Order: sequence, then C-alpha cells, then structure tokens
Amino acid sequence: MKLTKTTVEKLPIPDDKTRQIIYRDSKLKGFAVRVTNQGAKSFVVEKRINRKNRRITIGSYGQLTVEQARKEAMKLLGKMATGIDPVAEDRAERTKRVTLGQAFSDYLDSHRQLTKSTTDDYKRSRDGAFKDWQNKPLIEITKDLVETRHRSLGRTSKARANNAMRVLRAIFNYAMDKYDDMDGNPVLHSNPVSRLSRTRGWFRVERRRTLIKPHQLNQWYQATLQLRSETARDYLHLSILTGLRRGESAKMTWNDVDFEDKTITIRETKNKEIHILPLTDFLLALLLRRHQNKGSLYVFPSESKAGHFTDPKSAINRVIDLSNVEFCMHDLRRTFITVAESLDIPAYALKRLLNHKWSGDVTAGYIVPSVDRLREPMQRITDYFMTEFNHGSNIAYIRQS
Repeated sequence: MKLTKTTVEKLPIPDDKTRQIIYRDSKLKGFAVRVTNQGAKSFVVEKRINRKNRRITIGSYGQLTVEQARKEAMKLLGKMATGIDPVAEDRAERTKRVTLGQAFSDYLDSHRQLTKSTTDDYKRSRDGAFKDWQNKPLIEITKDLVETRHRSLGRTSKARANNAMRVLRAIFNYAMDKYDDMDGNPVLHSNPVSRLSRTRGWFRVERRRTLIKPHQLNQWYQATLQLRSETARDYLHLSILTGLRRGESAKMTWNDVDFEDKTITIRETKNKEIHILPLTDFLLALLLRRHQNKGSLYVFPSESKAGHFTDPKSAINRVIDLSNVEFCMHDLRRTFITVAESLDIPAYALKRLLNHKWSGDVTAGYIVPSVDRLREPMQRITDYFMTEFNHGSNIAYIRQS
C-alpha cells in the first residue's frame, strides 16, 4: 500500500487489545505509519543498522504531510544506509550541547549522598562564580576562560576563587565520564581547570590559625553568659567544649542524645562516619536543662522559624562586643584542639574526639574505638575550660561526680 493523504486518513483504528498497527509504504522501503488505539498516527522509519533493528519516529500526521514525512524518511534512510545511526547521532549532538547548568543538576542528582552543607557550597559556586555560564555548553568552557575567571574571582577573595574552581573541576570530572558521543567516546577530553595545577595558578591561601587564647577564655565565657538567647549561649558552649563543626552541633536532635549512656551521636559528618562523643558533667547538665524545656525535635531549634539553629552571627558579634575577643565558629574547634594538645591527650584519643581518619596508619585499622576510652580525656578538656572560664571570678568551677 502506497501511503498517501487519502490512504492514511482511511487507515482503521486498532482495538484496545491490539493497541497499535504499523502500515508500511510499498513505494519507499522502511517508511511507515503507526496507528494507535487512541487514533494517533505517526510516521516512522525502520531499518536494521549495526546489527540492531531501529524504528525512529519522524513526526505525527497533521503536523507533517505524507510527502514531508516521506522526504524526511529518505534522509534518515540514506544516513542509515551508510552506517550512521540517527538516534545515536542525535544523542551525540544533544550531548555536545549539554550546558554547565545541566551538568550541575545531573551531578547533584547523582550525588545525593552529599551532605547538605556540601550541596549548598556547590550551589553557591554555581549561582555566584558561574552564574553567567549556566547556559554555556561545556565544550565551550576553555582553559583560557577558566584561568581568566579564576583571576577575576581572586580579586575579591582568593580562598573563594580556589574553592569555586575546585567545584568546577569536580563537575568536569563527572561530565567527562557521564557524556559520550555516538560511538561511546567521551565528548570532553580534558578538564579545563587542570591548567591551574599545571601552571601553578592556584592562589596561595594561608590557613587560618586564629583561636581563643587561654587568657581570653574568661572574657569570652563571661560575655556569653550575657547573651539574651539561651539557645545561642548553650550552642556556643557545647561547640567549644566538643570541638564539633558548626553544622554538626546545630543539626543535633534529641534522638542523638543518650542520657542513659551519656553520649551524643553526630550522624552527618564531614568524613561521613558516625561520630559518638561522651558527655562530660557540664555538657550533661546543659542538655538535661534544655531537655526539660524542649519544644522541638532539635536540641538547638531556630528561634525565628521552623528547623534547627542556623545563624549564630548576631550572637557572635554580641560576644565580640562584650569581650573584645575576635572569633568565628571554626575558631572554637581550633581552640578545642589546641587545649587538647596542650593537655597531652594521646594521639589516638584526639583523633577520635575530632573524628579524624588515620591516613596510611596500618595499626589504626586494628583499633576498635570505644567511647568509654574517650570519657577521661574529654573530661580533662572540660575541666581545663571550666577552670579558665571562671578564672578570676567569684564563681569557682566544681566538678560534679
């Protein structure tokens, strides 16, 4: 049967059991029209290529005339006759047009195990450092463009410029494995961020080493006691006495606190390993007091909206004004580490308290960590802090047994 306007219009509709019927053209081999039980009619081409049967939809009848569909079919069948797979070719073309924005989305969708803080960091880089590149195809982002953008970002912040490029490097590494051409070969053959390493173009950023010094601890502590927000005050106290990172302590829920075993469990950590810490007498008392008045799932709930405590900035600024001690949240962790080292806490215990992994240490792999072994060093650290917090004041710290 030759497919014409008249014959196509008269083609019968299959029943629900049959669902669809293919009517093939007698004039052009491989050209056909597919009719479904819903009455839809679509033009297709059929041909065996690379040992596989291919059926490619050209378009629907109504949007295309029979003659328009026939001409398109001749083009596709001609390509297929020379060994070109139009489906693979179209996929390759779409792959070449993948934009940075699409790559970011695909990366985040396939890396759902990332912590919220890491995901937020990637989104900040996407929406900040590379906002104007979102619609740019990956193959158009060259080494020159990367180098120029890195220098531009560095005029504002060298650390943030380096971080943005590390994020971009991760996206490109992912894209090099993700997107292939019609033959299964990678569309991207190199990572444009690699130039920064090969030319030593990364900015030199000194690691921040600020912390609260021993003679400042009393001023700092007394200032925290003047905070109007009990949540902010307790959050700062727990952070400095545990060395937990900002998000680790903020996201803690009451399900993470075991009053019977006197421990807290941090589930979302930087190294993705569950971190269990023993509670010292001061921390236990702090959490018991908060638990009596709990009104939220979170130990430190937000005071302005649903969820956990997220913005200690105003509290930090208030403490700085009252104490003249400059600090940021990560300084509390550095202070904890420095105090622990000064007390000669054993290296393995210190690593466990900080939830640091041992790198290249065979012996460490045979040690089964026990939270009970951390109680004594943890208490020593708290005792030191409490002595310094109350140094020179009328309130003496009395350790509870």
